[in-house]
Amino acid sequence: MSESTQAWVAAGVRAVIGSHTQAQDAGRTDAIVALYTPDAVLELPGTDPLQGHDALRAAFKGWEPTLPQLHLVTNTVVTSTGPDEATAVSDVLFLQRGEAGWAPQVVGRYDDSFRRVGGAWLLRRRKTTYQV
Repeated sequence: MSESTQAWVAAGVRAVIGSHTQAQDAGRTDAIVALYTPDAVLELPGTDPLQGHDALRAAFKGWEPTLPQLHLVTNTVVTSTGPDEATAVSDVLFLQRGEAGWAPQVVGRYDDSFRRVGGAWLLRRRKTTYQV
């Protein structure tokens, strides 16, 4: 795979991660769900995996922010696994703003896999782990 193709894949994957983060922090559930393939799976510690748009929509609707929040996603490493598939690993820090200001709530990691569908990169699987 050429360097320009690798750069194009990385840019597309990073755009999805950034769009997801901003939509989640703003409570835009439909925008989040649109970033997933129809058969996508979301794995979170302590819960059964969520699969498909309906399950994702219900979950993200229930997680809409009630306080200002930020997911700071960093150290993303993107790997192309084929012309239409890629993986990414990112560190994440979740902050909420309360009366005392911004405070860290969770430190974790995203292990993501992506598929290009109709020219757009979409999340196929996200596995979140928390670090204590």
